[in-house]
Amino acid sequence: MITLTDKEIEEKYKISHAIKDVNAILKDYNEDKIVESIRTVLPAGEDSSMLYMPCISLTQQVSIIKTVSIFPTNKNLPTTQGNILVTDLTDGAHKATMDASYLTRLRTGAMTAIATDKLARDDAKSLGVIGTGNMAFEQVLGVVEVRDIQRIYLYNRTAEKAEAFKKRLEDFGIWADIEVIADVDELVKQSDIINCATQSKTPVYNGELLKPGTHVNGVGSFTHEMKEMDRTAIERADHIYVDDMDGVKDEAGELIDAVEAGIISWDDIRGTLADIYDKGYLRENNTDITIYKCVGAGYFDLAVAGGVMKMFA
Repeated sequence: MITLTDKEIEEKYKISHAIKDVNAILKDYNEDKIVESIRTVLPAGEDSSMLYMPCISLTQQVSIIKTVSIFPTNKNLPTTQGNILVTDLTDGAHKATMDASYLTRLRTGAMTAIATDKLARDDAKSLGVIGTGNMAFEQVLGVVEVRDIQRIYLYNRTAEKAEAFKKRLEDFGIWADIEVIADVDELVKQSDIINCATQSKTPVYNGELLKPGTHVNGVGSFTHEMKEMDRTAIERADHIYVDDMDGVKDEAGELIDAVEAGIISWDDIRGTLADIYDKGYLRENNTDITIYKCVGAGYFDLAVAGGVMKMFA
């Protein structure tokens, strides 16, 4: 059995690889070649959580189980840490164990890229990033992979973290003009695309301020209590898409709240990534507000783990 670290994986496996592999797994999903269980989320303290995600690909004859720890108060360790165990289903042999922090961020960024490509305006040039923790970085990579982003606005409650995030983007080679902004309202007014990657239990922006034509990616919240988006944003949205319907019905706090309040019904969700990944451009006009909500599912992790195995086999 091989053991792979985040660093080893990151040196070889990039956002373009992840987008390709996620698209492939969505095809398998539509052909009923995926066997999975809904993610199990267990509380591990007042603000901490443990996540367990098993999945099987009948096409690849591979099984994975991902374990993720989320400890937002960590000082000397990453707030999110993960591991994936890969099993060969031809003989039941465990083939690899790999760090999953980078892969979790990367597959989420790839999913964001697919949704953004289908839903954001073709001429979108500005990206607003609310929350500059580890998860946010690959979300930016996903967006710039599919849109010609020229301006990036960063907002974080701790400005020093936003400044560090700016430097990280610049060091990576992101060439857009990058600005740390102190007023989240101004970010919303200026952005064609907005990425939210927080674990906030209260909305992080005012939905009334979304300009016509904005596309929003919400990837941070994953429990009933977490709500990055307010009811107004959801009510104003002309199109709402999600990564996995079963997952969002169980975990997407904002959408659950909006359904319970009678603002939308689950039937108002236009579709999932599996419904749209191979479709053309879905936006009907340049004034529609679109939302993509992601909570994650095991088959997305299987997609990138399988891609990594091909590189390191």
